[in-house]
Amino acid sequence: MFGRQERVAILLLIAVAVAVILAHIVLVHIGKGPFASAYTDQSADGTLVSLSGTIDQVTVLSNGGHVVLSVNNVTVFVPATVAGDQAFASGTTVSLYGTVQTYRGKKEIVIGSADDIQEIR
Repeated sequence: MFGRQERVAILLLIAVAVAVILAHIVLVHIGKGPFASAYTDQSADGTLVSLSGTIDQVTVLSNGGHVVLSVNNVTVFVPATVAGDQAFASGTTVSLYGTVQTYRGKKEIVIGSADDIQEIR
């Protein structure tokens, strides 16, 4: 029914699919930590960074429910879709991952997923 080339092609296709699935599982398991660098004022826009510290200030924006946090004097933007029903409070210690962007001339970290900000107890 299938020739030799077709069997080889199907086996290669299956092998690639298995490799992609295994890579996905491994990457989800290890998380963003190994790929993120510690945030500094010199972090370039678009860089995945990590930051841990205490929330100094919480501001809920009136235009859409976005939340702006100040963590160790670094601005952290949490979009409404990410913030959801999470409650942020001053004095809470958090660990987070996000992408650096410049907004109105000031660096900030933008959180991309609710899993990217965790309270440290």
